[in-house]
Amino acid sequence: MDDLLDNVYYHNTVQTYLITLGFVLLGFLLIRFFKRSVLTRIAKLTQKTSTNFDNHLVESIDRFGIPALYLLVLFAGLDYLALPVRANRIIELATTVALTILAIRLISTTIILLLRSYISKQEHGTEKVKQMAGVILVINLLIWGLGLLTLLDNLGYDVTTVIAGLGIGGIAVALAAQNILGDLFNYFVIFFDRPFEIGDFLVIDQKSGTVDKIGVKTTRLKSLSGEQLVFANSDLTNSRIHNYKQLRERRVVFKVGVVYQVSYEQLQAIPGILRRIVEEQPETRFDRAHFQSYGDSSLDFEIVYYVLSPDYNKYMDIQQSINMRIFHEFQRKGIEFAYPTRTLFVMNEDQEQQPVAK
Repeated sequence: MDDLLDNVYYHNTVQTYLITLGFVLLGFLLIRFFKRSVLTRIAKLTQKTSTNFDNHLVESIDRFGIPALYLLVLFAGLDYLALPVRANRIIELATTVALTILAIRLISTTIILLLRSYISKQEHGTEKVKQMAGVILVINLLIWGLGLLTLLDNLGYDVTTVIAGLGIGGIAVALAAQNILGDLFNYFVIFFDRPFEIGDFLVIDQKSGTVDKIGVKTTRLKSLSGEQLVFANSDLTNSRIHNYKQLRERRVVFKVGVVYQVSYEQLQAIPGILRRIVEEQPETRFDRAHFQSYGDSSLDFEIVYYVLSPDYNKYMDIQQSINMRIFHEFQRKGIEFAYPTRTLFVMNEDQEQQPVAK
C-alpha cells in the first residue's frame, strides 16, 4: 500500500494527488454546507429588515461569491501539486481572470439591483425602471473598464501607458462626437430630472405625440396621426415642452357675442343664463361669466370654467353641450347672436344722414 502511495506520476506521488483531491472535495462540501445552511438563513433574516441592501448583497454573494469560493478552493488544491512552471502560470492567469470577472459582475449586479430598488420606490417607479437601459449600459461600461484595467495591472502590464493612451483617444473622440456625448448627457438629465416619462403626451413647438421610448441618444414619440417622431435628447432639453400628463383639470375660456339691439333686461340676464348652463354639465366647475367689452359689432361676454378631467374628448363633449344649450336658451329668450356688420351713413344735401346697415 505504501509503495502504491509513493508512486510518482507527473512529478507528484499518488498520496499528493489524494490529499489534493480530499482537500478539494472537503472544501466543496464546506462551501455547499455554508450555502445551504448559513447563507439560506441569512437570506431569510434579511427578508425581515426594512432595507433592501442586505437582500441584494446576499443575492449577489449567492450568484457570484459562491462560484468564486469554489474557484479559490480548486486553485488552492492545484497549487499544492508540483506542476511545471508553464502550467502553474496558466492556472494562475485563468484563476485571476475568472475571479476578476466574478468580482466585476458581483459589483455591477449589486449596484444595479440597489439602483433599481431605489428608483422603484419613487413615484411612477415602474415606468422609471423600464427606462434604465441606458443607465445600466453606462454603469456596466464604467465598472468593466475599471475592472479590466485592474486585471491588466495584476497581470503585470503597465496600466499608466494604457490610461494615457485612452485619455488622448478619449479627448479626440469627445471632440469628434460632441453631439453624441451631449445627447448622452441629456439622457441622464431626462432620466433623473423626469421632465417626462414613457406614456406622457407632449407638445414640442408644432409637434405633438405620446412618448414611446427614451433612448441614450434620441427620444421617440408616436404622433396622433400615427407616424413616429424622433427627437435628439439635446433638442428636447433645450425646448419648451408642454407635458399634458400632469394635467388634472382643464381651464376653458370662450366668448359669446350678442347684437347691440339686445334690451338692457336681456343683457342683465345673460351672465346668469351662462352660469346655469355651465353648472348643469357634469364634471365641471364654474368660475365666472362677465360682460367683457363692447366689440366692433357685438357685446362680448367671456365665460371661464374648469373641466374636472384631462380627457380631451370629454372636454369637447362638454363644450358642445354648452354651445347647444346657449343656442337653445338665447333662441327661447329672443337674444340674437352677433355677426360681423358694418354701418354706413348716407346723407343727401336736403336730408339728414340715415344709417344703412350691411
